Amino acid sequence: MSVKCIDVRKNHHKTKWLMPWGPNHCKKLKDFDEAVSRQIEANDIVFAVHIPLPNKEMSPWFQFMLFIMQLDIAFKMDNDLKENAEITLDVSLAYRDDMFDDWEEIAHAIEIRKLKCTFGSPKTVESEGRHYDCDFLPFMEIGSVAHKYYLINIRLPVNDRKGINVGIGEIKDIRLVGIHQNGGFTKVWFAMKTFLTPSILIIMVWYWRRITLMTRAPVLLEKVIFALGISMTFINIPVEWFSIGFDWTWMLLFGDIRQGIFYAMLLSFWIIFCGEHMMDQNERNRLSGYWKQVGPIAVGSFCLFIFDMCERGVQLKNPFYSIWTTEVGTELAMAFIIVAGICLCLYFLFLCFMVFQVFRNISGKQSSLPAMSKARRLHYEGLIFRFKFLMLITLACAAMTVIFFIVSQVTEGHWKWGDITIQVNSAFFTGIYGMWNLYVFALMFLYAPSHKNYGDDQSNGDLGVNSGEELQLTTTITHVDGPTEVYKLARKEAQE
Repeated sequence: MSVKCIDVRKNHHKTKWLMPWGPNHCKKLKDFDEAVSRQIEANDIVFAVHIPLPNKEMSPWFQFMLFIMQLDIAFKMDNDLKENAEITLDVSLAYRDDMFDDWEEIAHAIEIRKLKCTFGSPKTVESEGRHYDCDFLPFMEIGSVAHKYYLINIRLPVNDRKGINVGIGEIKDIRLVGIHQNGGFTKVWFAMKTFLTPSILIIMVWYWRRITLMTRAPVLLEKVIFALGISMTFINIPVEWFSIGFDWTWMLLFGDIRQGIFYAMLLSFWIIFCGEHMMDQNERNRLSGYWKQVGPIAVGSFCLFIFDMCERGVQLKNPFYSIWTTEVGTELAMAFIIVAGICLCLYFLFLCFMVFQVFRNISGKQSSLPAMSKARRLHYEGLIFRFKFLMLITLACAAMTVIFFIVSQVTEGHWKWGDITIQVNSAFFTGIYGMWNLYVFALMFLYAPSHKNYGDDQSNGDLGVNSGEELQLTTTITHVDGPTEVYKLARKEAQE
């Protein structure tokens, strides 16, 4: 709850900060009736908020601060809240690291917010004093919590001639809701990243070494898996540790960019992964063959980046800015969330269709298994079972990723646009993050080229297979020692 301070100085010199409590606290007002009786003008009243509450300190482990404003507006017959009213806020933010230091300004801005309020009772004399039901207003977002104490001073400048803060009803109080990351969760998150980074790096080095030992050039699927590993490593690297010692306000934006790159790579990989296991007559093993599917993902990712720069990019200079404050901005932001959700659901359905086709093709290949020797048949049946299991894991991973994206967008937007509440706990975030790492680790482990040869060494030996059978199972578009036997089995074009 903000404290109403009286600014008794002339010209309202900006270097003076008004404290709500403490040894140097300001001269306070109980309510605006007192201000009227004492003939104090609206322009001389400052709403002061100290962050955090008394006898507490902020910590860099909190990572970010998001503040939402709630206005208590009372109904009065002679000072009604007009339709589509806009409130003008003159806001300043300062910090200090010691209770006796001077306040240092971080930002100052004049912001306009549109009031969306409803009044449940008839607007009569009997209803005077009752409060409007107003939506929360986005107020401020900072991408780091590098200091112990913060101070916010809010003025509501009134200018009848220019129509500034006229027709906004009788404002009784200003409340701020502060949201930040839990310090305990931050430590768990950092520990996960610190542990997973070397794990993925080691498997990546091993995977690429296995590929370079082959006599052929890497195929597209191998390159894409390696690229996925690089994007996973990029999101894993725990650069957040530096945010504990440095005031890096751009960390939120940087985190969004890293996650966006990983999303784009993961969605593109799933399309190529399924496409490369299709047994169709299309020319595969070339990235250009997937431009129709990968192109829209790239365009969507670029639009995501522009949208993010419009909000968090501007907030680097002005933490009070929000894209949700204008009618156009709100509609664009809402449209983005809805369209992104629909596109991801359509993408998932398309992926399901591709997996179904791959399953059908693999089932067709199984018809050649009974003609093989028992040992070889069991070997390929095991491979096909494991491959089908991996495809189902891929679908499950895709479904969870789509749900995670939509839920995280709705949760982030909840304080800004309405009544839909979805609780996302820390277990969901860490679970999805761990799932991605395990999935990438499993892919590189399972798709590293095998150095075993079930053809040349054993074609007329223990397994008793003839050369015609061997040719049927190993002919690929690449060299005879293709990436994996499942890949070779699935990618062989239908020559029958």
